[in-house]
Amino acid sequence: MHWFRFFHIIGVFICYRLDIFFVREDRPNLLPRLLDVLFFWRSAPQQRAIRLRLALEKLGPIFVKFGQMLSTRRDLLPPDVADELTKLQDQVPPFAFSQVETILIAAFNAPLESTYAEFDPVPVASASVAQVHFATLHSGEQVAVKVLRPGIAAIIHRDIALLRTIAWWVKKLSSEGRRLKPDEMVEEFARHTEHELDLTLEAAQCSQLGRNFSDKRLLVPAVYWDYSRKQVMTMQRMFGTPVRDTHALKAAGINLTQLAHEGVEIFFTQVFRDGFFHADMHPGNIQVVTEGQHKGKFIALDFGIMGSLSPTDQYYLARNFLAFFNRDYRDVAVAHIESGWVPADTNVEALETAIRAICEPIFEKPLKDISFGRTLLSLFQMSRRFGVNIQPQLIMLQKTLLNIEGMGRELDPNIDLWHSAKPFLKRWMSEQIGWRRLIKSAKHELPYVLAHAAEIPRLFEQYLRNQSEFAKQQSHIDAMLVTQRKQSSWQKGLISVIVVLVVLQASSLLLLLFN
Repeated sequence: MHWFRFFHIIGVFICYRLDIFFVREDRPNLLPRLLDVLFFWRSAPQQRAIRLRLALEKLGPIFVKFGQMLSTRRDLLPPDVADELTKLQDQVPPFAFSQVETILIAAFNAPLESTYAEFDPVPVASASVAQVHFATLHSGEQVAVKVLRPGIAAIIHRDIALLRTIAWWVKKLSSEGRRLKPDEMVEEFARHTEHELDLTLEAAQCSQLGRNFSDKRLLVPAVYWDYSRKQVMTMQRMFGTPVRDTHALKAAGINLTQLAHEGVEIFFTQVFRDGFFHADMHPGNIQVVTEGQHKGKFIALDFGIMGSLSPTDQYYLARNFLAFFNRDYRDVAVAHIESGWVPADTNVEALETAIRAICEPIFEKPLKDISFGRTLLSLFQMSRRFGVNIQPQLIMLQKTLLNIEGMGRELDPNIDLWHSAKPFLKRWMSEQIGWRRLIKSAKHELPYVLAHAAEIPRLFEQYLRNQSEFAKQQSHIDAMLVTQRKQSSWQKGLISVIVVLVVLQASSLLLLLFN
């Protein structure tokens, strides 16, 4: 435990009057009053959400990153806090080029000039965990090199340990502690951050997404594995315009409406075709090609946070959405129960009523004014009232959906995500339960069947032989049971005879005694 850092954190919490989050409604509010007396000089006129954001910024990049993660948990946080935390920007000063060079030399056990023909000492991006430099390989390829901050692992592990301590106190002292589950939030943050400390994991995720979109509908940088290590990731340099720069996209002749619909289609393809999706698709990580053969294509960047869905999750998500489209609230409720998102003993009628209360007002609005992501969020919040904690991958999906929706509306304010999603979901569901599913399964199993076709007669013979052996063993067992039953009957008869003889003998003795 780094006590100096711990007391610094406590001091920041006190200065920014974050003790308001520790007040329990069922106890006297003595803590804020006592702190006001002891620290009479503190003043923080802003709202509690603003004070929390400022405190996290004061505590440094790891706490800023934690605040960003918290902002995605709108299913747990009060709206004012979640909205304010979305304003956090991870703008971290870059570390010195001399440190970058030291890390690269250690990673490749060679001088920098032996690894890269050219290396720009000025980073193009700097974040809390790593920063990115442009470089050129000796073979001529232009690349982007991501380098972990020196000593960042020790800093993260230290601050996560402190976050665990703070989470324990929040859970004990705060009126919202049990509902917010701060300890689970810290553990979720720790899992994501640990993945970002090994750039080979990010490189593997980048490579997987690239294979999924080998048709180039979404452009993903290639990974140069010979130039990648745990502390370094070298990837293809991508040339594009940030998706938020709509003026530049229009000037380049990009059809923004078509681009918006393509983005929605790409997202649903990741979720329902692959079950593996980019979970950090904010505008800073998305670019658009404005010239060349791939003009108008999206470019994905930064693969530290990826989400995955099981076939079960995919099925129940699609079923929930389609039932919602059709206002079949009963099926939404049943799907929630069958998926395990709410307890199995939940009253279906009560859940259906709660879902109807959320969804009916939405359908009074034009479809283009309905937020797809916020509807999913409302369903998750409703589920929590019925005693369930939504799984992390679904929260990541909801967060990404909000990003996609916001990006789509920036490109085309009239985009209708419902209209874009419904045909896709219908087609996907038919592939899961209709004749397309049978054909797909047959295609999947056919190579296995053909590979083992020659073995089928031998396997069938083995099956018959095994059945014959089993029948013989069963007959032996039956015979043994019959013998055992006979022996048992004989033993019972013998015991009965002995008992009778003992009784007769005892009777004879009694007669002799009384005569």
